[in-house]
Order: sequence, then C-alpha cells, then structure tokens
Amino acid sequence: MPRTLDPELRRALAERVRYCQEMGVYDFYRREGAGVETLSLTSQLELREEMAARKSAVAAPGVLGDLVTIASNPERGIADPAAALKLIREDLGECTRCKLHQGRNQIVFGVGNPHAELMFVGEGPGADEDAQGEPFVGRAGQLLNNMIKAMGLRREDVYIANIVKCRPPGNRQPERDECETCSPFLMRQIAAIKPKVMVALGATAAKNLLAINAPMMELRGRWYDFKPAGSDPSWLGARLAVTYHPAFLLRDPRQKGEAWKDLQMVMKYLGIEPPKKPNE
Repeated sequence: MPRTLDPELRRALAERVRYCQEMGVYDFYRREGAGVETLSLTSQLELREEMAARKSAVAAPGVLGDLVTIASNPERGIADPAAALKLIREDLGECTRCKLHQGRNQIVFGVGNPHAELMFVGEGPGADEDAQGEPFVGRAGQLLNNMIKAMGLRREDVYIANIVKCRPPGNRQPERDECETCSPFLMRQIAAIKPKVMVALGATAAKNLLAINAPMMELRGRWYDFKPAGSDPSWLGARLAVTYHPAFLLRDPRQKGEAWKDLQMVMKYLGIEPPKKPNE
C-alpha cells in the first residue's frame, strides 16, 4: 500500500516542486522501478494545498530522490505566438530568480512582431531600457533602428529581446548564472515566435546562444542552425548570424561596414532588397 510521507519529507518535496515551477517546469512523473513508493491520495491533496498559490500538475510523484521532472510550458500547443508570448510573460511574473532583480526598475521582456521572420537578441537592458521597460531604446537602440531601416524593414517588423531581462548593475556584463536563469524564458520566446533568422548582437549574446567561446572575428560571417529544445517538431528552427552590438559600433564606428556585411548576409537569406537611394 502507498504510504504517507512524513511531514519533513513532504515539505522538502513541496519546496522542490516550487523551485521547479519557478524555473518554468510544471509537469512531473516518477521513474518506475524497485523501491519507488507513491504518495497516498491524502498526501497528494496536502501537497497541492501547500502549493495552492501556484500552478501545479502533479501526477503521483515518488519520494524526493526519485522525482524526475520534464519541462512543460503553459504556452505549449498554442498556435498564436502573441498569446504564447503573453503566457510566457505572465509566467515570468515579477521575477526574483537571480540577483539582477535587486536593482532593476522594470523587467525588459521583449518587443516587436510576434510573427517576425527576423529576431535580434542583445546582451541586456541599459539605463534607458530599464526605465522604459523596452529593449534597445537608448543610443544603441537608435542605431539598431537605423540598421533595421537600412535593411528595408521597420522596428515593428522584427522582434527584439536580450539574453537577460533585468539591467546588470553599472551595465556590467551579465554573469553566467544570471544568463542561465533567464535563458529558459528566452528559449520559450524564440520557440513561440519561430523566427526564420536570428541575429546575435555582440559576443555575450552569441556565446550564450551558441555555447561557443570564440572571438567575434571567428563567430561572424557564417550561419549557425538554432532550435531551442522542446520546440514544435514541425518548425525546422532558425538560422543564426552574429554581428557587432550597436553599443560597440558607437564606440568604434569603423566596424559599421563589417556589421553591414553581416546584415547583407541576413537580407540575402530572407530575400530582402535594400531600399534604393533617392538618386538611384
């Protein structure tokens, strides 16, 4: 017969489930095998009561050491990317999962066309972005807007996000644990939008998306295949290109020509013709 777990173990299991849910995991199953004992119905009800303030989908979990979780996102199966992004934003909530929340004013989730074929991913919000709650709205954002316009597109045509959604103190580079904590939500955004092409803006974005520790000169000028784990099987994934971050281009305008080469590669793949100049 199933046994009722002692209160201490039950509390430990509840804490584990809470932690998983904060990381975006809602479905649970137990590994079959010798020595795996299931919770009684009474214990399951008590466990769910402890988690009443959170979404839960608990299916007869075993003892803590045998609990195995699989990511199941609430937006999974929703065809409308706008609705899916709304659910992801709601799931993110007023995030306190890493220390970056301590100094932020606003979460900078992402902005743009949910049906975009082209998605830009930067490093993290700056002071202007933190104040307005929208990525790339400061000086670097104005340059990015000009780059998008030079491609024959509008900001409203693309989707823009960052590796982390809260401003790092003093605009420092986000730390590894901060990137890893934010990554599941970015991956879910990408999976919802299903862009045809992604552009990583700068080394931090490129290295976190590709898990490649290489200098920019080696990362640029080529295509990478990119598809988040657990994405819709019918989606073939995106092609990913790497270029310089607009903030870097403001510091070293000599590299703007190189960045334009990267964008031309993107335009060619998407079949975009650059707008003609007035005298052409």
